[in-house]
Amino acid sequence: MNDKPRILIFTGDGKGKTTAAMGMVLRASSHGMRIKVVQFLKSDKGSGEIAALQNLPGVDFVQRGLGFVPKRRNDPKLGEHRRIAGEGLDLAREAILSDNYDLVVMDEICGAIAAGLLEEADVSELLTRAPAGLSLALTGRHATANLIELADTVTEMHCVKHGLRQGRTAQKGVEF
Repeated sequence: MNDKPRILIFTGDGKGKTTAAMGMVLRASSHGMRIKVVQFLKSDKGSGEIAALQNLPGVDFVQRGLGFVPKRRNDPKLGEHRRIAGEGLDLAREAILSDNYDLVVMDEICGAIAAGLLEEADVSELLTRAPAGLSLALTGRHATANLIELADTVTEMHCVKHGLRQGRTAQKGVEF
């Protein structure tokens, strides 16, 4: 099994997918590893994970998202979302094939596929080209069956109860 890349997926409707991947980043950084994080969909420059990642040694972080994706497939803004997500996939591909990183995190890539911003086949093909010894973490809702098949570890976060559904506002340090 060590002749393949390590592929982990954090998916589901529950809270904690990005947090789980950031825990891997924290752990890898503490071991002196080289990490690339490409964040899809999200556009909040003030989130806690961005501030933390900027201070961790060995971490290269880029954000390639415009925020909430239009629901209507004919929305004129959808093209820009696709273009930016494509840039993110190009950056992830470059990192994966470069031999410059030990861990590559593609945060919210499953959501970008589900929203129609990226083709699942392109992401799957990239995963099959990843070199042995590289660890990959993919996050986001709606991980496809094919991505799940390619992964060796899949964790599904399931929401049992969430404060936001009960009227709580998003809290710094908890939701962002």
